[in-house]
Amino acid sequence: MKFIDDLGLELHIKSYPPKRIISVVPSLTELLYDLDLADEIVGITKFCVFPEVIFRSKTRIGGTKKLNIEKIKALQPDLIIANKEENQKEDIEYLSSIFPTYVTDIRIMEEAIGKIKTIGDLTDRKRQAQRLVKDINTGFKALDTFRTKPKVAYMIWKDPIMVAGGDTYISNMLEKAGFENVFADQKRYPSITPTMLKAADAEFIFLSSEPFPFKSKDISYFESLTSDATATLVDGTMFSWYGSRLKQVPSYLLNLRQELKLKI
Repeated sequence: MKFIDDLGLELHIKSYPPKRIISVVPSLTELLYDLDLADEIVGITKFCVFPEVIFRSKTRIGGTKKLNIEKIKALQPDLIIANKEENQKEDIEYLSSIFPTYVTDIRIMEEAIGKIKTIGDLTDRKRQAQRLVKDINTGFKALDTFRTKPKVAYMIWKDPIMVAGGDTYISNMLEKAGFENVFADQKRYPSITPTMLKAADAEFIFLSSEPFPFKSKDISYFESLTSDATATLVDGTMFSWYGSRLKQVPSYLLNLRQELKLKI
């Protein structure tokens, strides 16, 4: 069957539905599992830690930025699922020349939901994908309109200090959670200085669990860089993982706002 990926490139899946799938995107590995494709998954990255049964049982083919091409070749996949931002362009271009490779490019939640449907089509799991999308939409519709929208700086790295800019999926999820990204005028993941952080006048500083694993000890450091911002640890997968993880996001966002003592 013929498909067009998010880069506008055509791929043909000769053996449809695919029986040997490699995912080099952690959040999409989780999605494949939730689409009842556990048996079809043959290769994952070392960062595909959810669900644990897949992480423990499937062949690991390197990291998202450093794929083991020879291992991938040995697995002879019918389909590779990749991402424009998470994977290296050179690796994906090379793999695309050998195996059917679908490259995703997801910036907002609505695109993530659309991609669940597309991957359902790619893998002959339309019914499961439709059910998942329905559950996700129901969860987000259940969220009330947030009355307060505090300003937030979302940290992804410590040295240098790096934040999520306005054109990222993370920033879109902050908006869904009823927060204002103080670095929304920046592109992608810029490095900032302590002076820039203080000038941004954020009410909260979110310290993500990934890609840099911020710990409790980092809270006092970041609070010392500002006048009166409150720093808190957040689950990075809830802000940056698309796919079936979206089912868990609404309840997480509500709990987070409650923990921060914000009006729902």
